[in-house]
Order: sequence, then structure tokens, then C-alpha cells
Amino acid sequence: METGKIIKIISNQYTILTQTKEQKIATAMGKLRKNEMPVVGDEVLYEIQDGKYLIQKVLPRKNFLIRPLIANVDQAIIVMSLEDPVFSHTLVDRLIFLVSYQQIEPVLLITKTDLATSEDQLEAIVQEYSSSGYRVYTSSNEGSNEVLKQVLEDKITVLTGQSGVGKSSLLNRLDEEFQLQTQETSKALGRGKHTTRHVQLYPLANGWVADTPGFSSLDFSAVESAVLRERILDFQMDEPCRFRDCTHTKEPGCAIKQAVEEGRISRIRYENYLQVLPLCDKIKEWEK
Repeated sequence: METGKIIKIISNQYTILTQTKEQKIATAMGKLRKNEMPVVGDEVLYEIQDGKYLIQKVLPRKNFLIRPLIANVDQAIIVMSLEDPVFSHTLVDRLIFLVSYQQIEPVLLITKTDLATSEDQLEAIVQEYSSSGYRVYTSSNEGSNEVLKQVLEDKITVLTGQSGVGKSSLLNRLDEEFQLQTQETSKALGRGKHTTRHVQLYPLANGWVADTPGFSSLDFSAVESAVLRERILDFQMDEPCRFRDCTHTKEPGCAIKQAVEEGRISRIRYENYLQVLPLCDKIKEWEK
């Protein structure tokens, strides 16, 4: 059997990218159980029988998203404008928490930097996140996109961020073919039919970008708080808290709270963590 990557699914047709970079239409074998059905981004084992490509097995995933339905994502670029709409630390941090929880690297991209109201406005935001270890990039309509092309190279990427921040225009500036490809797919599917049944990875800047980028909701109900606090980059410290199951809220001897007071951990990120904590673990409560 050979290994391939699923880059598009329409109904029951799976487009596989082979090791030789060819695209082949395949079908999934009936022996695959429902929870093993391939999604875009999956690495699969397939074989050829009578000229037909048959998916025999889905290889283990490193992560999995429901909206968009995609697996093995390397990074999520959080696109947030400096102005119009105004930059939101709350939204950015919640997105950081959600993608980090899925073990996807969050990358912050600040757009519309030419609309800065003061010289230090942009610098303060960049410093806020870069000092905590996050990768931060900036973009304006007139700026170069070469750095962003390097960010996308050899990665599977999803984009997220509120409407109006410039996600689509950014992708189209990176590669004019991207808009043409997505338009062709939309026409083939018919207006109004570009739904969650169709997910596709498009080649862009020597990487792959999901055509339905972003998360449709900021739902923390299925997030386990104990796992979340282990995966927030800001909380990765050498010195442990006094208690192994410390929630970083009211416990004495909490190294995280102390670091916040000393300015070694972002107070903004910590306070946003406290805000989402009551929203977590809801699925577990329903199961009780």
C-alpha cells in the first residue's frame, strides 16, 4: 500500500495527493468504521485495484478540528486588524487558547497596520505577544508578503479571525491563483452549496491552506480545563506550582499567579484565562 494526503472531499469522493504529487480520486473502503472515516488533512494508506484508488486505513492524527473539519493542522494564523475593526485582546486570546488546546501552533498576524493611531500602538501589541513566545507578523496593503510566504511554506494552515480583518484579501495578495481556484470550486458546487460537506486544501506559498478557514464558534464546552492550562504557552514555566492540580486561581503557592504579579506572565492573558475557565468542562458535567 502507498501513503497519500487527503486534500479535498466532496460527498464520498476523496482527492488524494500521492507521494509523486499527483491528485487521484479515491473511495473509502467499507471496513473503515464511522469514526475512522478520512477528513481533509489525513494521511492515509491506499491501494489500487482494477484502476481504482481505495483508501484502506487512516493513519494516526496529531490533531483534529470540527469546524473546519480537518486534521493534522500545523498552525492557525489568527488574523486581527489593528483598527477597523479595532484589535481585541479578548478575541485573540480565546482563539489562542482554543488552537493551543488542539496542539496547533497559534500565529498572530496583525493587518491594517497603516491605520495605527500612534507610533507605539502597534509596537505595544507586538511586544505583548512576542515577549510571551508567540510568533507575531504584521501586514499592510502596501507591504511585502515575502515573510508570510515563508510562514506558510511546508505547513497545513487554517486562518481565523473576525470578519473584516482582511483574511481573503491577504490570501489573494499572496497568490492570485488562490481566488481563481476557490471561485472555480464554488461554481462547480453551485451557489449556496459550499457547505461543510466540502472542505479543501489549496496549495499556497509552497504550503496548504484550508478553503474554509477559521473557527465558526468560540465554544469552550468540550475543553478540559486541566488540559488547557497545560497547553497555554504563557504557563510553561520551570518552577512548578505547589499543587500538581493547581488551577492557577485561588491556590496558595501558585507559581503562575506569582509570575503574573512579577510581570513575567502577561496579566492580559491570565485574566482572559480566568474568564474562559467557567466555560470549560461542560461536556463532562453532562456526562455525570
